[in-house]
Amino acid sequence: MNIVIIGAGIGGLSAACLLAKEGHSVTVLEKNDQVGGKMNELTADGFRFDTGPSLFTMPYILDELFQRCGTSLDEQLELVPLDINCRYFYRDGTRMDNHTDPELMKAELNRIAPEDTDAYFSFLKYAESLDKKTRDTFVRNPLYDLSGLKNLDLLSFFGIDAFTTVSKRVDSRFQSPYLRQFFKRFTTYNGSSPYQAPATLNVIPHIEINEGGYYVKGGLYSVAKSLLELANSLGINFLFNSPVDRIHVMERQVKGVETSAGKLLECDLVVANSDASETIINLLDDQAVSRKKKRKTAQIEPSCSGFVLLLGIDKTYNKLIHHNIFFSEDYKQEFRDIFDKKIMPDDPTIYIANTSYSDPEHAPEGSSNLFILVNAPYLSDSYNWSESEYGDKVIKDLETRGLSDLSKHIVFRDEITPQDFYDHYLSNKGSIYGTSSNNRFSAFVRPRNKFREIEGLYFVGGSTHPGGGIPLVVQSAMNVMELVKRFG
Repeated sequence: MNIVIIGAGIGGLSAACLLAKEGHSVTVLEKNDQVGGKMNELTADGFRFDTGPSLFTMPYILDELFQRCGTSLDEQLELVPLDINCRYFYRDGTRMDNHTDPELMKAELNRIAPEDTDAYFSFLKYAESLDKKTRDTFVRNPLYDLSGLKNLDLLSFFGIDAFTTVSKRVDSRFQSPYLRQFFKRFTTYNGSSPYQAPATLNVIPHIEINEGGYYVKGGLYSVAKSLLELANSLGINFLFNSPVDRIHVMERQVKGVETSAGKLLECDLVVANSDASETIINLLDDQAVSRKKKRKTAQIEPSCSGFVLLLGIDKTYNKLIHHNIFFSEDYKQEFRDIFDKKIMPDDPTIYIANTSYSDPEHAPEGSSNLFILVNAPYLSDSYNWSESEYGDKVIKDLETRGLSDLSKHIVFRDEITPQDFYDHYLSNKGSIYGTSSNNRFSAFVRPRNKFREIEGLYFVGGSTHPGGGIPLVVQSAMNVMELVKRFG
């Protein structure tokens, strides 16, 4: 078959490789001038930054894709396991290192929250149980129709803890404010609020802590580079700087894709790695999809976005390791600001990835490359990014949190706002993770990998099932491959 893929993000690249390996003719249309989508990199003044994901988990899923395409993860990438997943700084001055070694973590817990040492390890067993109940049935399953639920165990379904929130479940398990805030943060991995999202998302700590988080040597963008190399070896055709204007549909069947420059590519199938909501609303005309469907799609709550500050500084801070988080004082208020008021929080939680800690060549000697991320609301009239000076606020805040004289050591600075995420990647209202999971079952009812209303239209990427993040995006591509084999 002749297949067009819209977007060369990780999902589009993965789908392209799988389909080409099966003998299909594949062309990838990419709006920008390079692959990776929101997984990108920036180099300037001797500094190198990943501008997207900074942690790699579930490596076996990417390895499965490579294996299907005739290679392996070990052949393509070098993974670096982390001794400390992340270092946490609390507002009262307490610091906690999340060690991967259970004995070291036990000692750390006994130091700062002895009342919850046993609860910590018990919670990780609970998180593991959620994974066992959800992985095969919900995550590694297209869930396109009732046949996808044929192996669902009813007891497992009611055991996924979807009837309470992440926050309430965490509070019921821990006494320590440190552990409560620690376990609530993982919900942000898919752009949701722990005070609204179902407790099912407590599975995420199992993925990072029990299974382990990794750094990819050379930077996370190496994942995109390796997929591009694989795609080229499979004969995939790439057309860069080619934004799509329209998906052509006739009698509910995909017929082709037209670029904004007027180039028409006829095809049998389209795999949209473009944001699912944007695709339905803006790339399909009213003859292809009803206005009612478009209105319903427009009403779906996006995930949160992010404000990114890239700083190249001419010094190192001993307190910073590879991954670092500076918690806010009032976590609940922070999420009210982001999701209810849709404004930037006055007291934000600040994440810093300092890859020069593990990869010294990412910064000049004696210097550091700081990727700084603050959760942000998706685009609305409530916050004007064109008039924002939020980066200055973040820098001042970090100076009060122990990065003394940070502003005096900045030799390179750049910012990425939610408006940039929309302008560069056409993500739904500038969101990072597509759809939020801020209700009981939204995590399981994301846009399907095959569009029901139009034959030959498939969705891949973080805006579709099963969700955002490198492994789930790769899984979405494998879901597409399964559905293409099933339906054509």
